[in-house]
Amino acid sequence: MLVLVAPGQGAQTPGFLTPWLELPGAADRIAAWSDAIELDLAHFGTKADADEIRDTSVAQPLLVAAGLLSAEALGLRPNAVAGHSVGEITAAALAGVLDETAALRFVRTRGLAMAEAAAIVETGMSALLGGDPEVTLPHLEKLGLTPANVNGAGQIVAAGTLEQLAALEADKPEGVRRVVPLKVAGAFHTLHMEPAVAKLAAAARELTVADPTLPYVSNKDGAQVATGAEVVSRLVGQVANPVRWDLCMETFKALGATALIEVCPGGTLTGLAKRALPGVETLALKTPDDLDAARTLLSEHTA
Repeated sequence: MLVLVAPGQGAQTPGFLTPWLELPGAADRIAAWSDAIELDLAHFGTKADADEIRDTSVAQPLLVAAGLLSAEALGLRPNAVAGHSVGEITAAALAGVLDETAALRFVRTRGLAMAEAAAIVETGMSALLGGDPEVTLPHLEKLGLTPANVNGAGQIVAAGTLEQLAALEADKPEGVRRVVPLKVAGAFHTLHMEPAVAKLAAAARELTVADPTLPYVSNKDGAQVATGAEVVSRLVGQVANPVRWDLCMETFKALGATALIEVCPGGTLTGLAKRALPGVETLALKTPDDLDAARTLLSEHTA
């Protein structure tokens, strides 16, 4: 049983899209999506520097486009899909809830709305490596921070103002080895993103939605979502609520997952799975050179 997963913001690196554009038809697809959302995805995925692609309004559509492009290149169907944060929109398209162009337009709206919300107050996110959640979570609450991502495998991501995050760096919870600032432009999945929710809700009303054609696992609580309407409702509310990737991985385990492939730019979620899902084979799609191994894994682990 194989799960295909899509990473969230922070996974992007300068030039990561370059080798994928060499695949047949890839440049044309990226050009068409760029026209649809009025954003030059090819430029940002090949020539832009780290600061340019850190921009929320750029990073999010770029990640969804890369995920869809690499998943299409696999050419085989997984048993289930999920995505981390903005990766949930990639997963929704892979599950047939949204068509690809609609997914790109929706994520463009999401990125712009979240960037506007992030500009109101200077905020950010930091990953805590190590520690016990029973100790870490009360400590974050004391500092006024939100556990915006509970990722499992000993990783929690805190979000809040830059002052709150600086206080966390100076006063780490007992057992936490490191506090690592993330390459994001705001405190996503917290109350700081509430202004974006209304804009996404309005955009969602314009979508043509279908029910998932394969199991779709939600960040909200790790549940499988059966209807397209519920998937989209969760995508809207998700920007201001924590990501429970730990519960998603518990669901993968309950489903009997034996393998997990992370679409481009892969690495983050496979790293978590290696620690939290022992015995599950993992593979990250970083370049097209990884496709043959991924196809072999798909054929061996999908029914």
